[in-house]
This record gives sequence, C-alpha cells and structure tokens, in this order.
Amino acid sequence: MILSIDPGNEYSAYSLLNKDLKPVKFGKVLNYELLKILEDYLFLDGIDYFAIEMIGHYGTGMPAGKTVFDTCVWIGRFTELYYHHTGKDPTYIMRKDEKINLCGNMKAKDSNIRQALIDRFGAVGTKKNPGWFYGVSKDVWAAIAVGVTFHDLYLEGQGYEKEVN
Repeated sequence: MILSIDPGNEYSAYSLLNKDLKPVKFGKVLNYELLKILEDYLFLDGIDYFAIEMIGHYGTGMPAGKTVFDTCVWIGRFTELYYHHTGKDPTYIMRKDEKINLCGNMKAKDSNIRQALIDRFGAVGTKKNPGWFYGVSKDVWAAIAVGVTFHDLYLEGQGYEKEVN
C-alpha cells in the first residue's frame, strides 16, 4: 500500500492506494486527527511506502506567509512519526513533478490533474454504480496525485504490482 498526503496548515488530505493504485481509504481531516490515523496504519504494518507533497519555491517572487510555514511544520511532524515507527524517511513529491507526470505540463491546474487521474483510471461513478474514485473530492485528488506520482517515478517497472498483496 502507498500512503500519500497533501499537507495543509490545519487540514490535510490523505489516501491509501492499493497495488492497482485504487484508493481504498481517503479523506481530509484535521492534522491532529491525521497523526492518529497514520499511527494506526503504521502499527498495522500495512504501509509499504509513504509519500508527502513537499513545499517548493518556484521563483515567483511572492513572499511565503504563515500558512506555508505552518504546513512545513506539519510535514515535519508527519515525517517524524513515520521515521519513529519505521526508521525511514517518507518520499517527498514536488507539485511540479505531479503536474509533469500526470499532465505533461507545468501549467496544469487542480482540475487538469483530476481529469488526468479520471482519464487514466476511470470515472468517479455514482452511488448506484461507484467508480474508481467514488467519494473522492477536493484536496483528496491532490493526495491521490502524490501517491500515483510516487508510484510512477519510483516504483513503475520494479514489479511493485506483483510483490504487494
């Protein structure tokens, strides 16, 4: 399983992707709640990989505000929890890498990333006929994009699909 996070200053989105990259658990919760969720997953030994979107600087000349730095603190807290349980650091995925990997374009927006995921894996679906992404909304799309990009950049071609139950 791949656990991936789109971090925020107060709330973060997460997804747990199975070997086929289908989201089996996901949500957007308060960061303190996510710490507990992560701890529960780590104690279950069901996480093979952990990826977090990392804050980056893109030379826009815009100053960073308090929310950016608060998000950095939470990335550190999630990292520390993972390291404490596994002795490993998570993999940090830059937003620009998600855009290039999924859309082939640095100018891609959230809606382009959502559409690229739907094009690749299938429709969202309905309550009567749930699709690949049924129930996914808002920032959870970004969390899934982190996990899929991690897979594509670090695992594809290494037999991950065959090794993980």
